[in-house]
Amino acid sequence: MVSTLGIALGVTLTLVVVALHFTKGTEYPIPDDISQEVLEQRASSVPETEFPEPMNRSIGGGGVAAGAVAEGDTEGELAEGEEAAGDDDPAAIPDDEAETFEVEYLKEGATIEVKENETLLEAGEDEGWDMPYACREGQCVSCGGHITDGGNSEQYVKHHTQSMLGEEELEEGYTLTCVAYPIDDLSLETRETP
Repeated sequence: MVSTLGIALGVTLTLVVVALHFTKGTEYPIPDDISQEVLEQRASSVPETEFPEPMNRSIGGGGVAAGAVAEGDTEGELAEGEEAAGDDDPAAIPDDEAETFEVEYLKEGATIEVKENETLLEAGEDEGWDMPYACREGQCVSCGGHITDGGNSEQYVKHHTQSMLGEEELEEGYTLTCVAYPIDDLSLETRETP
């Protein structure tokens, strides 16, 4: 048998829950979207440069490169005997004058021809391979590779603007594919860092 007290208590609790459900309580205020304000504040704090930002997969990348000209300081003099930056850039060699070398990409399982005015990274990307990189300026080791032919990597590639690898790493055959231009035939293991 069902107790009258139990039924009364159940109906009372049900009515209290329904009443609480429909009463207007304190609502949680949804904050405004401040993402645009954050982007504008960040944009105003990053100095403008006159050179194009590099393509970049890394988060927060594409900042001011080492050696960048400060805002308003566009003129300067070179020290005596110093050449202007970019004068020795292999990318400046015209395609019809560029020599071609055989580069074996060991992990990709293919040997391709790479011109001396194209980086090892660009050549791999042209083949449709997902090559690792971050800065494209030789300022990190994300694109690191190992030349397995033995000896100093600079026997096989010319590094343009490379600043991360020391003499010991170069002697062991390590290279940064984003700034490495072939000067001889070579075998390369991508995704290898010292």
